Amino acid sequence: MEPMLVSFLGGDRGQWSVDRMLTVIGAGLQPVQRVAILEGSDGVHVASHTTWVLRGVTSHDRYVAAEERTALAAHRAPLGRPSATAAALIPIRKKSVWWELPQDERRAIFEERSHHIARSLTYLPQIARRLHHGRDLLEPFDFLTWFEFAPRDMAAFDELVGILRSTEEWTYVEREVDIRLTRAS
Repeated sequence: MEPMLVSFLGGDRGQWSVDRMLTVIGAGLQPVQRVAILEGSDGVHVASHTTWVLRGVTSHDRYVAAEERTALAAHRAPLGRPSATAAALIPIRKKSVWWELPQDERRAIFEERSHHIARSLTYLPQIARRLHHGRDLLEPFDFLTWFEFAPRDMAAFDELVGILRSTEEWTYVEREVDIRLTRAS
C-alpha cells in the first residue's frame, strides 16, 4: 500500500453526519455535526468551519504474519460500498509503556494473547476498515481507524468493538473516542 495522508475534519460540513460521539477513555473531542474526509495533500489546507482535524497516514500492515495478511486480504471489503452508509471513526492513543515495549512483545500482546486479527476476521467482509497511523506525524492519536458497514451490521460492529476492548491489548489504551456516523444523502 502506498502511504497516503488522510485528514478527518470535524465541523459543520462534510459527507458524514455525526450520530454520536462517546469518550471511551481519556480526553474527548469537541462535539461536531459532520465529518469530512480529505485524502492526500487536500487535507493540508483546513477550512475555517473546522472544529478539529485528525490526521494519519495509511501504511503497510504491522504486527501481521504472512498467513494473517492472506486471510485479511481474502476477507477485506472495499470502502465506499453503496450499502455501507454507517461508519465509525475511532481515534486511539496508547500509553507510553506500549511504545517502550520491543516489537516482538507488542506483537505477542496484539495477536498471540489478545487475538486482535483472529477475532476480527469473523466480522469481515461485512465491516470494511482502513487504519491510519498518526504517531509519527506527532498527532494527538496514534491510530485513526475508519470503519464502514451497512446499518444492519451495527450490532456486529458493536460486538467486535466490545470484544477488542476486553483484551489485554486494550489495557494499553490511554485515550479513545468512538464517533458514529451516517453517510449524508
